[in-house]
Amino acid sequence: MISLPIDAVLPALRQALSDRHEVVLEAPPGAGKTTRVPLALLHEPWLAGQSILMLEPRRLAARAAAERLASELGERVGQTVGYRIRLDSKVGPDTRIEVVTEGILARRLQDDPALEGVGLVIFDEFHLRNLDADLALALTLNGREMLRDDPPLKVLLMSATLEGERLSRLLDDAPIVTSQGRMFPVQTRWGAPFQSGEFIEPRAVATCLQALDEQPGSVLVFLPGQAEIRRVHQGLAEALGERADILLCPLHGELDLAAQRAAIEPAPAGVRKVVLATNIAETSITIEGVRVVVDAGLERVPCFDPRSGMTRLLTQRIAKASATQRAGRAGRLEPGVCYRLWSEAQHEQLAAYAAPEIHQADLAGLALQLARWGVRPDDLRWLDAPPAAAFAQARDLLRRLGALKAGGGLTRHGQDMAHLPAHPRIAHLLLRGQHLGLSALACDLAALLGERDIQRGAEGADIHSRLALLGGEQRAQRGEQGGVQRARQLARQYRSQLRGTPGTPVPDPQHPRWVGALLAFAYPDRIAQQRRPGGGEYRLANGRAALFANPDALMKHPWLVIADLGSRQGQREERIYLAADFDPQLLDAVLSEQVSQVDELEWDEREGVLRAERQRKVGELVLSSEPLRDLDTATRVQALINYVRRKGLELLPWTPELRQWQARVALLRSLEPEEARTWPDLSDAALLATLEHWLAPYLERVGRLSHFGQLDLSSILRNLLPWPLPQQLDAQAPQTLPVPSGSNIRIDYSEQPPVLAVRLQELFGLADTPRIANGRQVLKLHLLSPARRPVQVTQDLANFWRTTYAEVKKDLKGRYPKHYWPDDPLVAEATARAKPRKG
Repeated sequence: MISLPIDAVLPALRQALSDRHEVVLEAPPGAGKTTRVPLALLHEPWLAGQSILMLEPRRLAARAAAERLASELGERVGQTVGYRIRLDSKVGPDTRIEVVTEGILARRLQDDPALEGVGLVIFDEFHLRNLDADLALALTLNGREMLRDDPPLKVLLMSATLEGERLSRLLDDAPIVTSQGRMFPVQTRWGAPFQSGEFIEPRAVATCLQALDEQPGSVLVFLPGQAEIRRVHQGLAEALGERADILLCPLHGELDLAAQRAAIEPAPAGVRKVVLATNIAETSITIEGVRVVVDAGLERVPCFDPRSGMTRLLTQRIAKASATQRAGRAGRLEPGVCYRLWSEAQHEQLAAYAAPEIHQADLAGLALQLARWGVRPDDLRWLDAPPAAAFAQARDLLRRLGALKAGGGLTRHGQDMAHLPAHPRIAHLLLRGQHLGLSALACDLAALLGERDIQRGAEGADIHSRLALLGGEQRAQRGEQGGVQRARQLARQYRSQLRGTPGTPVPDPQHPRWVGALLAFAYPDRIAQQRRPGGGEYRLANGRAALFANPDALMKHPWLVIADLGSRQGQREERIYLAADFDPQLLDAVLSEQVSQVDELEWDEREGVLRAERQRKVGELVLSSEPLRDLDTATRVQALINYVRRKGLELLPWTPELRQWQARVALLRSLEPEEARTWPDLSDAALLATLEHWLAPYLERVGRLSHFGQLDLSSILRNLLPWPLPQQLDAQAPQTLPVPSGSNIRIDYSEQPPVLAVRLQELFGLADTPRIANGRQVLKLHLLSPARRPVQVTQDLANFWRTTYAEVKKDLKGRYPKHYWPDDPLVAEATARAKPRKG
């Protein structure tokens, strides 16, 4: 057996797990942790015949790891070592090491929180920080704490680039075992600075050709997604021509098993491979023969937008930790080279670690699983807790889908949803489809929505064409067969998992309109209405806009349900990629829970009058409306309040003097201790929040928008100051202040501190800066020239006289020679004229 760096620390790892129930293992790329650690621990006394669960972040990595472990034992997969992944499993009665994906563990924990018969859970590649990994770890720790005392359940977190200290603290200061670096050195070749907006494919093709010329061995190319893989594949195929010694192999999660094996397995004798991969190749799989890496430095990640309720794929720069992980692929088998398509200076600007998925993902599935577990996020231990806004939005969606009770627990429907291995939207579609006697169609639709579009790039967005492909009515084109096969397999899996008996079948179940109805169960917020007949722009029930980038046959339909949409950064509207036509009459027939009836009172700004309607709506879309007659006074006043709140206080007849009054009150309030304030909060925000209290009594006679201008706003607001505050306001925050010249100068309270703008000559003889509010507030002086232009701004008049006045005097004396500029301003007579009056 070949020696690997991890072998040196295996004794320390065994000892750590013997002494403690949780351990962190840091092992750089190529150390061999995935292959060696489970086998090294299989016969430890503390395991006592129990099994080991090892989690991998992706299906490809899980299957590859199980096959490698089994080969180390000279066995077939399914004997001592097995795996469980979505759509596939190979385990047997003698299986002791089970490699699973993270989502599989989270669902297993729901059925068996104690994980009976399992002695060790290994979280491999934990640095990737997948949402399912974070959830599985939180549930594992919680279930262990509640239900496992003896024998104990041990937890091992291991990764190539790990924040070990943070994880150690999460696991009660668990010991950290560290393995040495990769076996072989990797040289780094830097590229020219990557330009914003640059297409990466030409540079990737050129660098691959350069690497093939300069280096022996196979090449692994990291690209952000399938589209880039396809274009680079085409560019390389054209450049290499008929060369039989170069084999081009794509590698991503949507390929069938045979294509994935071709990318991973050794190339035939005399042949070099160029593997074009997404970040799936960052995981623990070893691609045989690779000693050169070409890294585009980009990745495509799903990012959930709580504002729109939608997830879009964003292409972004990778983190330094990912760059290290990728480069390590070149040094697994021998000394290697990594070509990075960015500069060394740009590398220093990269983030140290990628943001955890829990910070930017749709949390609906996590919220459903936590509700099934019976906890809130605060009840569990997280390395990074779910963001409050995204989690709240996830629970709102679950309520819309009928999964949550008013108190927060799961309904019976919610419990059924949680048992299905699908996103809550898809689970709701499946269950409602079963209830309507449309199980087969629902399972086919769910399979299409659960995988990447099997006709990605097709001319039309109509999901009916995908259903025809799935049902065999259309023949799959080259490159589509793998996706169609997986979708059919997933549809069969869903059929086997639907429990219970169907409800009353709908009439004419073969009618194509039921496709749109089922999609609307999953995406009620994406029911969409055409803005103009025949146009490509639609308004969604969630208030957003979406459009077809190119003419599409679906544009003949005034109503759609959109299953897949997205936008690039900087685009305002979403692009429609997958949809079905929708019959709005079905909202009453089978989707009545999505229809609301609201009374809308809106001011017609063109006519200046109140319009009142009773509307039937789905989200923000109006299905029908009828006028409301004979509105009572309270309803009409509330409509006015809502209008003011939406438009803002500037709708009311403010005057500059009244704004100054408001600022004077705010100043005195700010000078009081917070715990003993007597001055009310009359800020715009506070006034908007309390319109019902202070404005509503005066709105009964407002019948048109023009009537707002007739309100005596000054009296209305001044009535909010109880006695004796009005007198104190004039005393402590006066409108004007007398100065030595005898003038009364207006104070400007719109700034903080308040400003006294006064000609310099009017302050002769005044030693210190004026104060108000019983001396608590120093004014800011704008000292003006005779032409009333500022010459100095100060809150320290004494210092100005002492240090700055002499220079200012020289300048003013030259510009205003007829004016009085004494040498000693403190003993001079103040004047509002050019010179003081003669006595």
